[in-house]
Amino acid sequence: MPDAAVVEWIQSKYEVLAEDLDERARRRWASVEALSLGRGGIAAVAKATGVSDRTIRNGIRELREGDAPPPDRQRRVGAGRKAAHQREPRLLGALEGLLEPATRGDPQSPLKWTCKSTRELAKGLKKLGYSVSHTTVARLLKAAGYSLQSNRKTIEGKQHPDRNAQFEHIARRIKSQQRAGQPALSVDTKKKEIIGKYKNPGRTWRRKRQPIEVQTHDFPEKDDQGKTIKAVPYGVYDIGRNEAWVNVGITHDTAQFAVASIRTWWRRLGRRRYPTANLQRILITADSGGSNGPRSRLWKYELQNLADELGVQLEVCHFPPGTSKWNKIEHRVFCHITRTWRGEPLENYQMVVTLIGSTRTTTGLEVHATLDPSDYKKGIKISDADYQSINLTPCKFHGDWNYVIKPRTTTR
Repeated sequence: MPDAAVVEWIQSKYEVLAEDLDERARRRWASVEALSLGRGGIAAVAKATGVSDRTIRNGIRELREGDAPPPDRQRRVGAGRKAAHQREPRLLGALEGLLEPATRGDPQSPLKWTCKSTRELAKGLKKLGYSVSHTTVARLLKAAGYSLQSNRKTIEGKQHPDRNAQFEHIARRIKSQQRAGQPALSVDTKKKEIIGKYKNPGRTWRRKRQPIEVQTHDFPEKDDQGKTIKAVPYGVYDIGRNEAWVNVGITHDTAQFAVASIRTWWRRLGRRRYPTANLQRILITADSGGSNGPRSRLWKYELQNLADELGVQLEVCHFPPGTSKWNKIEHRVFCHITRTWRGEPLENYQMVVTLIGSTRTTTGLEVHATLDPSDYKKGIKISDADYQSINLTPCKFHGDWNYVIKPRTTTR
């Protein structure tokens, strides 16, 4: 049995050097120590360092025979166990067969109804006669060029034949407005948010084991009148100035609310940025759905009232159906608002307005916000007579998507 004092002495030296030794240096150091102790040295060094006696004997043989691996290698070429796919040449093919079955509808596929995790794949391989661990499966997948991936939204379904032509038309109109020093706006409604201590996706820095506690469910709360307590953010983005105004409603996303948000933008920001004396036309780009859709009579009627109030022409360009993500406000404003309040439960309206208003980016985006407590009713109908009174001029290209609403009076 090794002397305890000798073991402790070797252990104290090893603890000082252990962090600086790689596999090759550790093997050779342990071998030199064992040789210096003489009889019983191998057992003493093995007990003090935890290095196996077989490794120490291999190191001694390397020292005596002079066949140590070169300095740039830990072991000699061919040392160690062969890789799993070398021992089983058909292993990788079997693994890929489990991942991508030849017949996707085949009910006999072993992973048809299971999660394709590395552990499940390892179980599937074992049923086929291959003994591998889930870590080996992960290593094989990475080496073969596989990685964990989520779904990607790229299939857009049926596209309108004039889709690209409309994109080009909108781009030309925006550039024309900017050259003339006139406002070009992008408008849309952000996803409605329920108010209260509810989980908000994302994480924030907090002290360990002190997360913000929220409700275990996401059933929205009701007010005294039985209405859902929610925030309805409607954004108006000035494309040229990289500045946005967000009107936070508390009732419904209607055409009245949409135009009221544009009106609020004009009163709070627009008339300061674009003097009325030089204002000739406001360009509004919007998607083809929701409260600002091209088929909404109320949307056009409210725009007519706004045009009469401002005494300027309102040109509207709608993105083709199914292409709302190309709307500038979606990827220049709304995504940054979501980033600003990630991991923060939206407990009240003031918090929503404050978080939106604090949104900034390194590219200079500034977002301003206010709360709109008005009650916007749903189901408002515009009569044929009122609709006929709208001073609307369709554009030559796709007049259903592109049109100009002029004031019914010439005075401002």
